[in-house]
Amino acid sequence: MPKKTILISGVNGQLGRKVKEALLHNNHLNVVGLDIDELDIISRRQVEEKLQEIRPDVLINCSAYTDVDNAENEKEMALKVNQKGPLVLAEKCKMFDTFLIHISTDYVFSGEGFRPYIENDPIRPVNFYGETKALGEESIQKTYSNAIIIRTAWLYSEYGKNFVKTMLRLGEERKQLGVIDDQVGSPTYAGDLADAINAITIQYFNDDDFARGIYHFTNEGVCSWFDFALKIQQIAKNRVKVNPIPTSDYPTPAKRPHYSVLDKRKIKNQFHIAIPHWEASLANCIKVLKKSK
Repeated sequence: MPKKTILISGVNGQLGRKVKEALLHNNHLNVVGLDIDELDIISRRQVEEKLQEIRPDVLINCSAYTDVDNAENEKEMALKVNQKGPLVLAEKCKMFDTFLIHISTDYVFSGEGFRPYIENDPIRPVNFYGETKALGEESIQKTYSNAIIIRTAWLYSEYGKNFVKTMLRLGEERKQLGVIDDQVGSPTYAGDLADAINAITIQYFNDDDFARGIYHFTNEGVCSWFDFALKIQQIAKNRVKVNPIPTSDYPTPAKRPHYSVLDKRKIKNQFHIAIPHWEASLANCIKVLKKSK
């Protein structure tokens, strides 16, 4: 039986690297990872050429403009990567009959609710980054039906820049930290999201009779950024004092949703995925980071 080919765009990002790690455990897959220097997702010509050359069965899009605050000023670039990019991928995946897995965000929601958001709740972003990601979702849905969009939140890993690595560094440098306690969500370890993507890919090859469309994935459990930061310092055994502060004390160029918990029942039921609690995954990630020092 010939190996199935998976193409990962944005492979050098924190999620792309974890997805590649997860997929490489499967001997039945040929995994190809490309970053922006080899695959710029906003270039129709380049995307078509790479799909023609590689002929992937599945394309996993881990490319995105993710700087939430800078998106308020770099609107053209954020829009190109987060809206045009997914549109181009959807068009070209349709041309080559390639299954598309695309990553989106909790920031497509307003954050004004008080129950976990389900997949078909109304979209109402409160910042430009969220708007671009919502437009990216819409572009895929209007263009190509053989696709899955996974919304996630508060992503971190051993790689790249993220909240966990920043808190670990500050925990060693400072005696006190102020962290926002009135924004609530669920942290997501990129390794767990990568495992979920792997499970979806396997099911696609073994039984492609499942619902396409939108799914939600984060780790289990709910916390504030303050709770998250406190647990990071506790696990790392840093002696820094973590103080809760309101959002009003830490103004940012982009507004953040106050409540962005995602309901995960759909992805768990459809793909039989067991999702770890955020505290357990955080401990595993910090353990790896400590070993790599």
